[in-house]
Amino acid sequence: MHSQDSPSRARRLLLGSLAGAPALLVMPRFGLGAAIAEPASDGAAPTANQVLNVADFEALARARLPPAHFGYIATGVDDDRTVFLNHDAYSHIEIRSRRFIDVSKLDTRCSVLGSLWKQPIYFSAVSSMRAFHPEAEVAVGRASASREMQMMSSTGASCSVEEVIAARNAPVWQQLYATDDWHVTEAIVRRAEKAGCTAISLTVDSPPGRNNETLLRAMQRDGRVCTQCHVGGSHDMWRRAPMFAGIDVSRVTQLSPTNLSENYLERLRRLVSVKFLVKGIVTAEDATLAMRAGVDGIVVSNHGGRNEETLRSTIECLPEIVAAVGRRIPVFIDGGIRRGTDIFKALALGATAVGIGRPQAWGLAAFGQPGVEAISDILTRELRAIMRQAGTPDLASINKDHLAWPKF
Repeated sequence: MHSQDSPSRARRLLLGSLAGAPALLVMPRFGLGAAIAEPASDGAAPTANQVLNVADFEALARARLPPAHFGYIATGVDDDRTVFLNHDAYSHIEIRSRRFIDVSKLDTRCSVLGSLWKQPIYFSAVSSMRAFHPEAEVAVGRASASREMQMMSSTGASCSVEEVIAARNAPVWQQLYATDDWHVTEAIVRRAEKAGCTAISLTVDSPPGRNNETLLRAMQRDGRVCTQCHVGGSHDMWRRAPMFAGIDVSRVTQLSPTNLSENYLERLRRLVSVKFLVKGIVTAEDATLAMRAGVDGIVVSNHGGRNEETLRSTIECLPEIVAAVGRRIPVFIDGGIRRGTDIFKALALGATAVGIGRPQAWGLAAFGQPGVEAISDILTRELRAIMRQAGTPDLASINKDHLAWPKF
């Protein structure tokens, strides 16, 4: 960065910008993308490859989904300000372009936990994808296979982990909600490892109790009986998600335990025989503790603003975590990424790769597998474009010297 106090100044701009976004903070908050859900002048609906950018898929998804299902993926907490800030924060980081560098050949490949990735992007865990399309995570698995992208499958997936791996024809990462019953946690880990998952990613930012007003308002607008979509008529993930099939969940009362501690992480580390990630870290203190417990990677995440209203964007949290980790383990980030320039900025601040959450659900809802593939194509194309503009022929050449904070 080119100013010692740039984070605090950017912070003031971020918070000040909220005054200009009241339409996003009340129901309906939806619509960051353009209103392109209407048919073209010839009466034909758009195809996935005609959608111009990632945010445009949001309007298409909203037009195709029942209110409660769209509210589920769109909701934040309280006034949804953290959802807004996750994306808006990127607009307050500038990119310094370089000219006299040969960018005739671009290389977006990166090495992640011993594997070579085609691009520094993965599909992050999203629960209950059948709410958006009948093929659910199977369609996402096929899309990740066709685009050679890593995929993280949710504990709350609508499809079994075995189905997802078969659709991708390659291993996936398994996101883990540990529940408050250790025996259930152990059973999920063992099942994921047996299926061939190469990493377990523990989510630590989902303690019980959250105020999802946007979802609740959407449910009030939905005339259907809500639980008609859910197995057994239950909202409780452990009673309906395939990942819990065959496991005794009679003692489970919470999806995420409230007794998380360093000792708990160390115990889980001993249980997990594959790579072990922790998802939901937003401070240097927790990053240091997680690394001390033996984790193999950290995901900087606030659950897309769905679980907390802290007003801290994940890109704002990233630098302190990268500094605490000191490149000893990879650092990933999700939340608010909508452009290739967002990916570039995250990489410049030290991220190894970025996770894509809501946009894959929008693409899936709008077009199924082709929509998810289009999300990947757009982000990869935009990343390559800004790499040329910034004079960075490969990912290793992207660093914080390519960024600046605005002067104000």
